[in-house]
Amino acid sequence: MSGLRAVFMGTPEFAVPSLRALLAGGHQVVGVFTQPDKPRGRGYRVLPSPVKQAALDAGVPVLEPVRLKDAGTVESLQALAPDVVVVVAYGQILPPAVLRVPPLGCVNVHASLLPRHRGAAPIQAALKAGDPVTGVTTMFMDEGLDTGDIILQRAVPIAEDDDAGSLHDRLAALGAELLAATLELLAKGAAPRFPQDHERATYAPKVSRAALAIDWSLPADQVRGHVRAFAPRPGAYTAHRGRIIKVLRVRPGPPRRGEAGPGHVVELLPEGFAVQTGCGTVIVEQVQPSGAGTMSGRDYINGYRLKVGERLNLDEAASGRRD
Repeated sequence: MSGLRAVFMGTPEFAVPSLRALLAGGHQVVGVFTQPDKPRGRGYRVLPSPVKQAALDAGVPVLEPVRLKDAGTVESLQALAPDVVVVVAYGQILPPAVLRVPPLGCVNVHASLLPRHRGAAPIQAALKAGDPVTGVTTMFMDEGLDTGDIILQRAVPIAEDDDAGSLHDRLAALGAELLAATLELLAKGAAPRFPQDHERATYAPKVSRAALAIDWSLPADQVRGHVRAFAPRPGAYTAHRGRIIKVLRVRPGPPRRGEAGPGHVVELLPEGFAVQTGCGTVIVEQVQPSGAGTMSGRDYINGYRLKVGERLNLDEAASGRRD
């Protein structure tokens, strides 16, 4: 078998490089499934998903079922008669009826080195955990949550200055490369299968609004990991004088002695402001106050007259309005 007859399932920007790799790889993409259009951005305009837009640009038919398990959706997939279904950050669990359709199986591109960080937010989980390395896995899908047999894996180091945005882009590009290699093996009937060690599994659940709040009582390295995990979007947040502010970049701060509790501003610096954590300090270098643009920590000091001794109040952040 040379090129495969494929259906692609994906939704966000992360999946677009993989779709383009599939289109460029000599395979016949007979349909793209994506999540239905929904309001996006600050204006909450109804817009197509990034995958839908890429598919329309390429002239590929697009299907937007609300639920994959509906009989009509399964019949539509069967009518496309794919050899393989490729799934990249689609946003729905594939039911058994869908998994059974393609003779070569359903192949998933996942942004971690499975079985570590199964689930919806592997990039964020790797940064929060302080992992030195992450990567991409391709696998044969089964009915579990990222539990299928591994086909290929490729690791990448996490740089000190990485945040979720930069790591997302590197892993999206790497995922496209790994998918191309995986489908080449699949077309030749030479794709390996390596069962996962389920005892080593960790999980990366979908990120809730509450999970974005910064807990200043954590040690400085964990506060930094938390900020990196959600920058530049949606942004970890705290509050100052009752006003929600997103904290977008921090770096390790100097050790300090004194009575300041977690969340208190302990020093004003040219590059930002130092905040006490449960152990050590961090220097806040970039923020975005509610209703304002992104600014440096120094500009925040000047614009909002921040003073040493003020507290970034987590209680207010948890109950504050959403930006």
